[in-house]
Amino acid sequence: MEMKLSNIEKHHLLPRGMYFNKKSYEDVPLLSFEEARSSLPKPIYEQRPDYLECYWKAWEIAYRNLHVPTEESGFVSNFIDAAFNQDVFLWDTVFITMFCNLANPYIPGIRSLDNFYCKQFDDGEIPREMVRETGKDFLPWVNYDRMPLHSYFHNHYGHRKLFQTAKPAFEEMFQPNLGRTVGVPPYLTLDNLNHPIMAWAELESFKHTGDVARLELVYEPNLRYYDALKYHLQNHFGLYVTDWASMDNNPRNRYLGSGVDISCEMVLLARNLIDIAKVLIDHCVSRGDNEQAAIYASQIEELEEEASQLTETINRMMWNDEVGFYFDVQDSGEQTSVKTIAAFWSLLAGVATKEQAEKLAHWLNDPATFNRVHRVPVCAADEEGYDPRGGYWRGSVWAPTNTMVIRGLENYGYDDLAREIALNHLNNVVQVFKDTDTIWENYPPDSIDSGNADKTDFVGWSGIAPILYLIEHAIGIKGDARSNELIWQLTPGQGTIGCDRYWFAGKTLNLLATPQGDGSYRIVVSSDAPITLKVKLDNNEVVHEIMGSFEFII
Repeated sequence: MEMKLSNIEKHHLLPRGMYFNKKSYEDVPLLSFEEARSSLPKPIYEQRPDYLECYWKAWEIAYRNLHVPTEESGFVSNFIDAAFNQDVFLWDTVFITMFCNLANPYIPGIRSLDNFYCKQFDDGEIPREMVRETGKDFLPWVNYDRMPLHSYFHNHYGHRKLFQTAKPAFEEMFQPNLGRTVGVPPYLTLDNLNHPIMAWAELESFKHTGDVARLELVYEPNLRYYDALKYHLQNHFGLYVTDWASMDNNPRNRYLGSGVDISCEMVLLARNLIDIAKVLIDHCVSRGDNEQAAIYASQIEELEEEASQLTETINRMMWNDEVGFYFDVQDSGEQTSVKTIAAFWSLLAGVATKEQAEKLAHWLNDPATFNRVHRVPVCAADEEGYDPRGGYWRGSVWAPTNTMVIRGLENYGYDDLAREIALNHLNNVVQVFKDTDTIWENYPPDSIDSGNADKTDFVGWSGIAPILYLIEHAIGIKGDARSNELIWQLTPGQGTIGCDRYWFAGKTLNLLATPQGDGSYRIVVSSDAPITLKVKLDNNEVVHEIMGSFEFII
């Protein structure tokens, strides 16, 4: 007698990963921290030994969270895990890759995303949470009965249930929220379809590695993911729906709605795909593949039109000119009034005009809202429900959202403010590390301690501050593999600083800046391959082509 499969069993048998051209496990052996340490970048900061202690502690914790996938999981690459629970998370993994880029050959950072691409469905959906050992989707987020789009979180998530009164659009189905008919229901619930930011992570990695082959590998999965979210999540306003979007208990959630974060992230994804396609066009032309180059060019044209249209809609419906801020939009089409960090995705996505960016930067400098003792809280301090002790997503400071804000500010030329926020976060993380001997998942905005956070040794995304911010913002070193250029921004009064074994674009450099007593620095640098070095100090800028050892004064 033929056995009848349940819907859950049928779901587990669905074909996956058809757009990702890596079908089985392949990777290099994992290194332990002790084995890798002599190859990892070695920062030098004579005045701040506490920076260095926290830096090495962060790497040590990160190496505890490396995994070779089980055969059962079907994962195809070694990976680093957030160590949040027994699952792997897309959102967490994206941000972990950003500090792992600095040690790309020695740790499975960006390759960790392979295990999400290889689980992509035929319609392009990619789950944001999977069980680490089995590779199966986190079951509550699976739409195994193929109902119209809906949110499990708002219906069943116990102590995190957010609504004081009934909200039929959430308590029943999300599809009425769309205001349009979707013929084929999604494989996943809305809880599992948010934060399309993998292409951003891929471009961050590419800037550091110059690995065009990886862009070729990940372009189609990200394009199909874009199409899936456009089909399932875009509503009749032309915006994108969300429920809690990884901001579990944020005060905004009771009004969602169309999310300013997911809507801006879709613009970001479109523009990331455009940037990747442009790189791939050059690569195709160089090898004489004009046919594929023409396909990419056609996709660019379509993506540019859609990004432009969505940008116009966001600015028309979500920007409040009187307040000078972006807000989520309720089902009625009215804006909410809750100021959250979600608005700053508009900077990263290039949605904001120059004038709008200036107003957003003003909010980041406002002590009554986002410029707290520890920057930047995820909810403005003057909002009802703000928790000065953190309260998870009611006010905490998180490395991922800070990184989004910093990169967004850099897009608009607010480099000084970006660095100020990065150093504030770095200094506070390091101080709390000195006080508690650990690195926390999140931090309170109004005091320099661990607040009411409960997850320790969280590296995890919290490695961003002691690793990435230290090298890129405190020491001031940032490589750009696309132009084969290393930029070193020095700051007067730092003392002796530098970095040995700085790796990018397949090159390894040693860099040392020693103050000379007259405000100048002696720069000693060595590189094992040709590189353009640009050093900046105050209003001075010196550019040298480096191969081997070289020294100069600036």
